Amino acid sequence: MIINHPLLGPRDASEFAYLGDVGIIDRPTDWQADDSIKNFVEYGYLRDNPAGDHKELWYHEQGDRSWLVVTRNTLTHEISSVEMARDVARSRGRGK
Repeated sequence: MIINHPLLGPRDASEFAYLGDVGIIDRPTDWQADDSIKNFVEYGYLRDNPAGDHKELWYHEQGDRSWLVVTRNTLTHEISSVEMARDVARSRGRGK
């Protein structure tokens, strides 16, 4: 599988480490909230297992050590988009 890195161009997937669902970007922040235990359990243990397009985190372990958000079809492995994770986090209100 080839991942088209936004800065470095096409790279073999063997250069990357798959880190799971992109939802881990949205870590709960209010540890004192009444429902904080529920929120952290959901964050840490519950993941979707979709059939079709799925946003995933990939780490360029054998390259520039960047984090990428890869939108990949889990049935065909076709990659439809690759974004820098920092840009995705900023667009979600994280990393300001």
